[in-house]
Amino acid sequence: MNREQLTQQNRRLVQKLLLIIGGMFCFGFALVPLYDVFCEFTGLNGRNTIKAEQQSQSIDSSRVVRLQLTTSVSPGMPWQFKPNQHYIDVHPGENKVVKFSAKNLSGQAIVGQAIPSVSPGLAGLYLNKTECFCFNQQPLAGGESVEMGLVFFISPDIPEHISTLTLSYTLFNVTDVTEAESHNLQAAL
Repeated sequence: MNREQLTQQNRRLVQKLLLIIGGMFCFGFALVPLYDVFCEFTGLNGRNTIKAEQQSQSIDSSRVVRLQLTTSVSPGMPWQFKPNQHYIDVHPGENKVVKFSAKNLSGQAIVGQAIPSVSPGLAGLYLNKTECFCFNQQPLAGGESVEMGLVFFISPDIPEHISTLTLSYTLFNVTDVTEAESHNLQAAL
């Protein structure tokens, strides 16, 4: 093999590797939306952000399911965010209300968005939120506090072996996203 053939082989190899790298880069960007669609479709990862219709359900008073409530705040988000109670016992089919408290610890207005997650993952199919602060963004002025509600029921169809669910919320700062959407809307008008 002469030098020119070797150079051409190396050039083809580099081109193939660059295509593979570009494909992996594009796949990395597409992975998050694809995963969100997959979770929404299957109910896995407990990401049920869809508002459930309130229905008259039969209450299974022979069973009690414990819903544990946890919260966290994304790094750099100057808010305090916590549930007013750490768990609640619920009869499947029974409507319940729980409250969460949030406080903006900064001196400036910030918009927050809570993202829910339910575990075990398949249990998310049985936790139905009829009203939730997670359905909307939460703007708070500097130093402002708010109490936010969640109205939910656990479906009577929940399997017998599931006796405890954990509902976790992570609060994210979406102020910049909200401002960008506002600027785009104004530019479109």
